Amino acid sequence: MELGNVSQPTYGPGPEAPGSSVPGLVGMAHGFLRLVQPNALPIGALVLCCLSFFLSQLLLYELGFLVCMAIGLLFIILVPLVGCCFCCCRC
Repeated sequence: MELGNVSQPTYGPGPEAPGSSVPGLVGMAHGFLRLVQPNALPIGALVLCCLSFFLSQLLLYELGFLVCMAIGLLFIILVPLVGCCFCCCRC
């Protein structure tokens, strides 16, 4: 087993993602993630040690996911309620 130079390691490129059998779905998932969270994590705001500024930057970073979660919770509540109204009232 070759360990190489332990005191001065050399780093190569990271592991590559394996080829996918469904590139269309992978592209759709990555497109959605880029749409929901286009900005990078605000690490520089953490260094400034101003908690309110960091929290505002973090909320801005997570805004896309928060909107998706709110829409999901709205559907979880409204779909059964509307279904119950259609079932019971037969409008």
